[in-house]
Amino acid sequence: MNDTTASDTLHFTLDEHNVARVTLNRPERHNAFNAELIGALKDTFDAIGKMDGVRAVVLSGEGKSFSAGADLEYMRAAGGWSEVENVADGQRLSDMLASIAACPVPVIAIAKGNIFGGGVGLVACADMVVGIDGVKFRLSEVRLGLTPATISPFVIAAIGARQAKRWFTTAELFGLPEAREMGLVHVGVADLHAADAQVDAWVDAILEAAPGAVIDAKALVTDFAGREITPELRTDSARRIAARRATEEAAEGLTAFLEKRRPYWMKTDA
Repeated sequence: MNDTTASDTLHFTLDEHNVARVTLNRPERHNAFNAELIGALKDTFDAIGKMDGVRAVVLSGEGKSFSAGADLEYMRAAGGWSEVENVADGQRLSDMLASIAACPVPVIAIAKGNIFGGGVGLVACADMVVGIDGVKFRLSEVRLGLTPATISPFVIAAIGARQAKRWFTTAELFGLPEAREMGLVHVGVADLHAADAQVDAWVDAILEAAPGAVIDAKALVTDFAGREITPELRTDSARRIAARRATEEAAEGLTAFLEKRRPYWMKTDA
């Protein structure tokens, strides 16, 4: 299956392995958000969530930077809107981030250049992040008289409350070492070529796994993270493994293992 779509703000492709690639396309503005880009991201990830067979999503940005956050001209215009209009605008941004975070398949982001404000929120919504040397992050809102309110649930989930208190209130610039230490970035690499290699390694690993099992495994983290380990939660986990053991994927995976062959979902027989 191959598919390609493009707009003024975003490119989407789907390759022969059903790996989707979503690329922000405002390089002249460092891929800063405006209403069109927010809408395009929301619509694209909503569509991906409804597609059959998508195995993973790679999220990146054209040009020097992944995303420098909100377009300042867009934010300046918002200062003249009514409260009702601003609440609606904030809700649209939150809905876009939620659509990325709720994507049923793994989302892999490539972090490069300047990533400020809402761009950090985008990174936080990804499941796996590779960062390129020289990347700079800043939760810059308080320097502009604002707060990172809309992105905060996603960023706090990614880096934890203690780290968030520091970076939200100081708006300090930080780089790849700090981002890795706090868990915002998983792997750091020297350049874009190495980043692409890391993405390919993650994608290859995902393609080796059963598609439905990957979706269910991601859902475990989404559904169980931060919850108290109650008898009800443990019962839920037992029911989930029972349901998965009864699937055709589980039968194939276990049989293939015992027969020393590759299950049907693996992309090659090498």
